[in-house]
Amino acid sequence: MEEALNSNIDPACLQEPPLAIDVIKQLDLFGLCLYSMLTFMSCISLLLYLEQCVYIYKKLPYPKKSTIIWINGAAPVIATMACFGMWIPRAVMFTDMTSNCYFAVVVYKVLVLMIEELGGSDVFLKRFSGDTFKISTGPCCCCCLCLPRVPMSRRMFFLLKMGALQYAILKTVLTVLAIILWTNGNFDLSDLEITGTAIWINPFIGVLTIISLWPVAIIFMNTNVHIRSRNIVPKYAMYQLILVLSQLQTSIINILALNGAIACAPPFSSQARGSMLSQQMMIMEMFIITLITRFLYRRTYDTLPSEAHDNDHNARALVEHDV
Repeated sequence: MEEALNSNIDPACLQEPPLAIDVIKQLDLFGLCLYSMLTFMSCISLLLYLEQCVYIYKKLPYPKKSTIIWINGAAPVIATMACFGMWIPRAVMFTDMTSNCYFAVVVYKVLVLMIEELGGSDVFLKRFSGDTFKISTGPCCCCCLCLPRVPMSRRMFFLLKMGALQYAILKTVLTVLAIILWTNGNFDLSDLEITGTAIWINPFIGVLTIISLWPVAIIFMNTNVHIRSRNIVPKYAMYQLILVLSQLQTSIINILALNGAIACAPPFSSQARGSMLSQQMMIMEMFIITLITRFLYRRTYDTLPSEAHDNDHNARALVEHDV
């Protein structure tokens, strides 16, 4: 029975992802136009990001400019890696892991940005020390409304920063480990057996992701009222959207491909075709997000010098009043 079933399956559906030259050879006119358009989108995203980096570097002071450059690079980097993965299907594992490692740093940088918009760590602690923060936020405890409010302190502030930073560090370490195991044939995303390494590493990374998102959500929910003038709400929304598209959407497509819900289309197996569709969707989505984030950050930071002057004036007035 199994032999009869295997005889009806195209051998290409059971093979590894095709080489880049095989992808190029099988492209028809529509496919060539599609690949060209998506490549053009990813190139434009990268060029816009580089131009934005020059603008930010010239207009903003350190360390805020380095933080914003990191955050602005999330969508262009993901789009560029997706473009490489689209043309070279066998490199998808490397491109996806590169994008995920970069975004792991962005999660921490979003928290740093909110702190810097409030004046930095020292000003943050002076302003909120003793205030109680609501911790019943997503993704961990959004339903746990009974959780008590926690007073902000230097220790609490340190734990929040470490909670976001651990993901950037451990994600990179586990990614390097996964690549090493993959080269030795011990890491396979399609291997869901209990003895496989992927079934242990991927859920652990998922737990680290949730832990890292929680401190960022706590800081945002308790401080966004004070920095709404910096368009922090749409900026945070763009960060959340990139998270959903790059993590959740990709995971759903990969699960559907592993279950055979995505049909095989030689020379692409079901899993390779799922990865290809994911890369193509990612390029279009990240291109749009690049345009939106460029508008948000560029529009906001045109007015930073005057805002900074007003803040300094208010701070001096407050000191004189206290004296």
